[in-house]
Amino acid sequence: MNNNMFNEFFFSIMTFKVIAIIILVLLVETTLSANQQYEACEPRQCGDSLNVRFPFWIQNQHQSYCGHPNFGITCEETPMIQVSNVDYIVRNISYEAHSVLVVDPDALEDSCPTPLHNISLNDAPFEFGPSYANLYIFYNCTSIPTDYYTYSVPCATNASNSRHSFAAFLHHMGLGYLNASSQNCQSMVNAPVEIEEGTSYENMISMSYADILREGFLLNWGVARNNCTICETSGGRCGFDRNEFICFCPDHPHSRSCSQDPDIRKKVTIGLATGLSGIFVTCMVFIFFAYRRHKRNKLAASTGLISRSMSLDSSLKPDPEKGSTYFQTPIFTYKELHEATNHFDSNKELGDGGFGTVYHGKLRDGRVVAVKRLFEHNYKRVEQFMNEIAILSRLRHRNLVTLYGCTNRHSRELLLVYEYVPNGTVADHLHGNRADAGLLTWPIRLTIAIESADALAYLHASDIIHRDVKTNNILLDNGFHVKVADFGLSRLFPTDVTHVSTAPQGTPGYVDPEYYQCYQLNDRSDVYSFGVVLIELISSKPAVDIGRHRHEINLANMAINRIHNQALHELVDPCLGFESDYTVRSTITLVAELAFRCLQQEKEMRPCMVEVLETLRGIESEEYKKKKADEIDISADARLLKNSQPLSPDSVTDKWVSKSTTPNTSN
Repeated sequence: MNNNMFNEFFFSIMTFKVIAIIILVLLVETTLSANQQYEACEPRQCGDSLNVRFPFWIQNQHQSYCGHPNFGITCEETPMIQVSNVDYIVRNISYEAHSVLVVDPDALEDSCPTPLHNISLNDAPFEFGPSYANLYIFYNCTSIPTDYYTYSVPCATNASNSRHSFAAFLHHMGLGYLNASSQNCQSMVNAPVEIEEGTSYENMISMSYADILREGFLLNWGVARNNCTICETSGGRCGFDRNEFICFCPDHPHSRSCSQDPDIRKKVTIGLATGLSGIFVTCMVFIFFAYRRHKRNKLAASTGLISRSMSLDSSLKPDPEKGSTYFQTPIFTYKELHEATNHFDSNKELGDGGFGTVYHGKLRDGRVVAVKRLFEHNYKRVEQFMNEIAILSRLRHRNLVTLYGCTNRHSRELLLVYEYVPNGTVADHLHGNRADAGLLTWPIRLTIAIESADALAYLHASDIIHRDVKTNNILLDNGFHVKVADFGLSRLFPTDVTHVSTAPQGTPGYVDPEYYQCYQLNDRSDVYSFGVVLIELISSKPAVDIGRHRHEINLANMAINRIHNQALHELVDPCLGFESDYTVRSTITLVAELAFRCLQQEKEMRPCMVEVLETLRGIESEEYKKKKADEIDISADARLLKNSQPLSPDSVTDKWVSKSTTPNTSN
């Protein structure tokens, strides 16, 4: 054997020794760590009386494998747990009943708590206890029901405009009020509360709604119930590792229970010996093939070694761009955006949304931007922040607002940076501070409808539901071209399901009425909201106006009412030339027909967004106008809907005309 062959063989032997040593170390470490895991998962006290053990675990005290990932408790001043992204105080844990008593911290800290969110357990490993009930809280309603008990919420009542806020248990007598709440009240949330068995609703009227909220509510869990009982009975401690239950024992982890075999040491020794024998045989095979291939691949191996060395050297250098993007979105510092908005000057406010205030700003590179500052009191601000970034970072469309960047989610404040769209919102131009008779002509409005539908059809094709389609979220540039904005409520829609169950959210006047009944979201929910937008473009009226007749507070109801009474002309903005211009009259009638289809109560009767877009484009084209011209009778005596049936999509394909009476000029 020459020197080169000897060196190669020596190299192979050394490789075997290194591998064997590493494997032995790992085996020893695994044996020791098993006992360490058992010790690490010892039950601990949080506060004076709260005993914390599986499936719960104390963050920063327990290892994460000592409990279920969704059962982490922060134990600082007060034990807290997060359920569906909302923090609750932990009052008590009953491991026998598999239940935890939680309470909203606002209920304890405020003499007049005003919950702003509903709790949803769709994605949480909990279910409500058997004795829970929903306390519904209605904000700023036009009236107070008299046929069941209500609790006053004085701090949320707007006395200046005769509005009332109250709480109530909507049992068998009051369930109908839920369906009317969107018309009578500005908003509504439901808060779960615990009611002891045998307690009547009448007895609870002596308590204030705040006292009821302070009682909290029970959550039951079913995570690894049986397995954990078996594990603890055998002397083990329950854990959760790699999304599977595991029983940590004094010797080593088991799948369900600790072994009772007294001769376990002998079995472990045999197992180790067998394992090492297998390792030895494997390594000898490795040496044989390594010897044969070493000479052939010497040059390639040397090149690879150099390449790896260069990569290692490069990785050790500080990277100035590290952490500069999030979901491929550029990261801005809080200081930079604070400076860009002149310290969030109130004079630079562009608008106030449901989740934050938007400011006009100018970056150091000269770009003019809109900066959204999420409200600090919004419990779901982090979820909405990440949701909007995750969605906008994957979308590119000429009619969707562009996200320039954001702050880090651990920043002092959560800020989102968008392109600045200078011409306000569609709502501003229709019935807001930019409304100017004659400025927003019907051709411009039709273009706005087409571009908005194009953006929504693109979202639906990308399996995304907007969930908050409204004229306040449709921005306009100086050429009156559309930029759809505000994706804080948007949801990614799985391709293999027909709907997604969610907590009730959205804007009154635009929310799908079927959504209030079953809280199931689908793409036709956006179609309903867009139908309201179409009616706004036709009428210049807001989606909700408490100054209108109580049956027409919602614009959708008003539109259906006018259509059924053959009075489309009363709905149309008189500035559009509906009575004097045949083309305007025919296209408005066709758009109203489309809106009527979008506003159907049953989602199956509504068109999809692609069909809506194609119909609007057809209405705009001369060929479509000509095709439909014979279907539209513009005589003064023709009826709007021939043989119309309430809420039937077939009825709107009949001839539509308006009466020759003076149009309503009110907004």
